[in-house]
Amino acid sequence: MTKELLTARDRLLAGVPVKERTIEAAGIPTAIVEGGRGDPLLLLHGPGEHVLKWLPVLPSLVSTGFVVAPDLPGHGATGTPDEPLTIDRVTQWVDEVIAATCPSPPTVIGSLVGGAIALRYAAEHGDRVRRLVAVDTLGLAPFHPAPEFGAVLEAYLAAPSEATFERLMGRCSYDLDGLRGRMGEGWQPLVEYTLDRIRAPGARESLDALFELLIVPEIPAETLGRIGIPVTLVWGRQDLATDLSVAQSASARHGWPLQVIEGSGDDPVMDQPERFLEVLRRL
Repeated sequence: MTKELLTARDRLLAGVPVKERTIEAAGIPTAIVEGGRGDPLLLLHGPGEHVLKWLPVLPSLVSTGFVVAPDLPGHGATGTPDEPLTIDRVTQWVDEVIAATCPSPPTVIGSLVGGAIALRYAAEHGDRVRRLVAVDTLGLAPFHPAPEFGAVLEAYLAAPSEATFERLMGRCSYDLDGLRGRMGEGWQPLVEYTLDRIRAPGARESLDALFELLIVPEIPAETLGRIGIPVTLVWGRQDLATDLSVAQSASARHGWPLQVIEGSGDDPVMDQPERFLEVLRRL
């Protein structure tokens, strides 16, 4: 990572009362952003992302609790695994992150693949999690995105560039122009940092492993049935990656409350941060 991109990450986090440090979790050097005081909150981002995806809500979350936001293995400033990822190792990674950072069982907010990771972890270690918020989570059904979403995702993964990233974000976000406007001067550094990270050595292999393990397949029903903690589903009405009907079916099957956010694609944190925060406040 270049010095300029390190500075971009620092600049985007400037003004947010958080600190960064690196811990060892499941043998992987893991970058952690943390700050605030109160009940712990663990944030797990989506595939090809990093902790900067939480920027629209991070200041508010830090003001009301103790926030821990790691970069997933092979993402952001976290190192790439020395061996191929397995579900057991990802679960161990979450367990060691919680043990090293959270003084009590945290509420876990998992977005997309972060939600799939959190669901699998809660099924095995529910005593170590207070509650779970799964945001447009993957893993509740086999991954069959809308054709227009699948085409731009494939193009981006084949050749990450500003052009393919913009086309992908145009399908992820309900209102990309509005998102750019809210981020202002922070948009371009975010794009450049994201592209630099997905092009980094080993990053694509980590992303491919997450796709194979946690994105494409459906989490077995018996695994979800072992989750005994409160789970809330949060979904963007206009999600093209995983249709709202998937969340509605899971809500009915497991008795998990479903909160639908209007005017949002697959990432309400970016599309509708204030509405997302309102949902969290009602939990």
